[in-house]
Amino acid sequence: MSQEHRQKSGFETRAIHAGYEPDPTTGAVIPPIYATSTYKQDGVGGLRGGYEYSRSANPTRTALEGALAAVEEGERGFAFASGLAAEDTLLRALCLPGDHVVIPNDAYGGTFRLFEKVAVPWGLSHSPAPVDDVDTVRAAIRPGQTKLVWVETPTNPLLSIGDLEALAAVAHDAGALLVVDNTFASPYLQQPLRLGADVVVHSTTKYVGGHSDVVGGALVVRDLEVAEKIAFHQNAMGAVPGPFDCFLTHRGLKTLAVRMDRHCDNAERIADFLTSHPKVDDVIYPGLETHPGHEVAQRQMKRFGGMVSFRCTGGEEAALRVCDRAEVFTLAESLGGIESLIEHPGLMTHASVAGTDLEVPADLIRLSVGIETVDDLIADLEQALD
Repeated sequence: MSQEHRQKSGFETRAIHAGYEPDPTTGAVIPPIYATSTYKQDGVGGLRGGYEYSRSANPTRTALEGALAAVEEGERGFAFASGLAAEDTLLRALCLPGDHVVIPNDAYGGTFRLFEKVAVPWGLSHSPAPVDDVDTVRAAIRPGQTKLVWVETPTNPLLSIGDLEALAAVAHDAGALLVVDNTFASPYLQQPLRLGADVVVHSTTKYVGGHSDVVGGALVVRDLEVAEKIAFHQNAMGAVPGPFDCFLTHRGLKTLAVRMDRHCDNAERIADFLTSHPKVDDVIYPGLETHPGHEVAQRQMKRFGGMVSFRCTGGEEAALRVCDRAEVFTLAESLGGIESLIEHPGLMTHASVAGTDLEVPADLIRLSVGIETVDDLIADLEQALD
C-alpha cells in the first residue's frame, strides 16, 4: 500500500494491508514466516533489501512494524520481545543517568518495577503524578532534567483518563517528550500521536495480538530523529521478537477492529450490570457518565474499551472470593485476549507496588472482558458475587 493510499484509508484497511505487498514471486497475500537468522550477501556489503542478520531486521518483523506504524499514524514502528523490552529500550534510547521521568501514580506494576528496580540504579529518577490532573503533572516536572512525561490512558488498573492534548502541551513546554502507553485503548480506539504524543508504547501481547498466544511489545514514533535513536538501541540491545511471534502479532492486528467492537459492547453491558449490584461499591469504567474522565475519553477515544474495574462490598476477602468463584471468567494475569479474565491487582499484576504511593485498593477487581456471549459473562459475575 502506497503512503498516499495509506493516509486516505480507513483503520481496518490499514490494519489488513499496510506494511506488506503480496509476495512478487508467489503472490502470497500474508507475510511469510522468515525463519532465518542470516542472509546471503551479493558481495561484501551487498545486502538484499537491507537484510543481513535477523536481530537487525527480518522481513516478517518489517511487515509487522510497518502495519503498527500505519494504524497508529506514526512514521516508524518497532517490534520487541515484550512490552517491557520496548519500554526499557525506549528509556535507554532517550534518557541518560541523571535524567528524570514523570510516571503515572497508578502505573502498571511491571512498568513501576522497571523504573524503580532497574532504571533508578542506572541513574534515572522518576516521580509519580495522576494522569488526570494536568497541573499536578506540570508540578512534577523538573525543568531541564525531565526528559519524558510517561502516561497510560486509560491507566492500569484504575482506568484514569489523561487529556493527551493538554499533557502534550505541558511536556513540550518543558522540553520533554510525551510517551503514551496505549495498551488498554489499542490503536483502534485511540491514536495518541494525532493528539500530540511523541512515542506510543504497546504490550502487543494484549489487544493487538488478541489471542493470548504470543508475547510482544512495540514502539511507534512520529519524529524520525527519535526513530533513529530507537532503531540503534533496538539493534544494539537486541530484545527483538522472532519471526513466528511477529507473524502471530500481525495476524492479530488484522482483526483488531472487529474484536474491539465486541470487547466494548460486552464491557458496556457488564459495567451497567455491576453498577446496580448491591455487593459492588464502585464501578470504574470510562464509558459511565459518572467516571470523572468520561468527557475526555469521549473526546479522544472511539469507544471506551474492554477493561472494567470494580470494588467489592466486604473488602479484600470478598474480592478474593469473587475471583475464586468465577467460572467463565478465568483467574489469570494479562488482558486483551478473546477470553474474559478476572484478577485481583493488589496480589497479582500490581503486587510490585505494594507499600508504595502506587498501591492499589485491596478490594479492587480488574476484568478483561472478552468476546464471549455477554449473557454468559453477566450470569457468571452474578453467581460469583452472590
